Amino acid sequence: MTGRQKIYVAAAVLTVLAAICAFVAGRYYVDNKKTNFTEKYVLYVYPDMTADQVLDSLQANAGVIRPKSLKRCFDKIEVASEMKPGRYVVDDSCTGIYVARMLAFGWQTPQKLTLSGTMRSKGRIAQKIAAQMMVDSSAVGAALNDAAFLSEYGFTPENVFAMILPDTYEMYWTASVKEIFDRLKKEYDAFWTEERLAKAKAQKMTPMQVSIMASIVSGETLKAFEYPVIAGVYLNRYRKGMKLQADPTIAFCYDYTLDRILKKHLKVDSPYNTYMHIGLPPAPINVPPKACLDAVLNPENHKYIYFCASPAFDGTHRFAVTYSEHLKNARAFQRELTARRRAKAAAAK
Repeated sequence: MTGRQKIYVAAAVLTVLAAICAFVAGRYYVDNKKTNFTEKYVLYVYPDMTADQVLDSLQANAGVIRPKSLKRCFDKIEVASEMKPGRYVVDDSCTGIYVARMLAFGWQTPQKLTLSGTMRSKGRIAQKIAAQMMVDSSAVGAALNDAAFLSEYGFTPENVFAMILPDTYEMYWTASVKEIFDRLKKEYDAFWTEERLAKAKAQKMTPMQVSIMASIVSGETLKAFEYPVIAGVYLNRYRKGMKLQADPTIAFCYDYTLDRILKKHLKVDSPYNTYMHIGLPPAPINVPPKACLDAVLNPENHKYIYFCASPAFDGTHRFAVTYSEHLKNARAFQRELTARRRAKAAAAK
């Protein structure tokens, strides 16, 4: 081979090597440095999902720009065998290699668990949690009824409503039932500051008793501005040694199945029947909002003993100091109720 031929061969080899290097460098850049998605997508990876199913989900929802590059990244990081269940957020800043590593190493984005609205049964609580987390509702329900499990937190199946504070919590979607309850107990302990404990003591109540009273207040009205007023009413009755005569406790006795509470319902044989028994019922009858707890700790100072629904039918109440005044308010409500029923019947003809 002549010198010139050797030069040609060397140049050809260098050209091929340069092309290979460029190809490898290009792939590296595309896989590691260049975004491969156009849409923000919250990807939920369940324990029984495969890497191919995840790839399909990403391609269908995250706007994958280069599917082959993403598949290559999955193979490189061995996502098929290393993928961890979880909640992952993919957006237009993510590279293929980052998403592959995210799945393989379990780099989850926290999930917001929101507990709000009316929570009057353990089944409802379990459904709310299971709808937002990976846990099954039956597992949460079992925990809410497990005396040994709840004893670790200082609660029982009967009074566990007090442990749950309506709020929004951030935690990993894959959190276990125990981890969820650990967080709920942590937030419960954080709520009961020295200041709140001192206010409960000033009311001559324990935190549990405050929760019980707050659950009654919560059952009486949806108007938050009325919480301190109604709390004051029940505290006035409580201090006087009167029966609380709280309709929400009767509704609880019937598992909230009654459309209306009638006189016959007030005779139900239950320790939760505050028409029969003096003092507080044994445990909360629902999960009260924090505002109800604070209303019991900071009640409006007044002399009201009675209250009834307002004839305005706007969800508010009228309050009274004397029974005669209360009867006057009750008659006004009844007259308006009767008038509305007659008007409705006439309109139906």
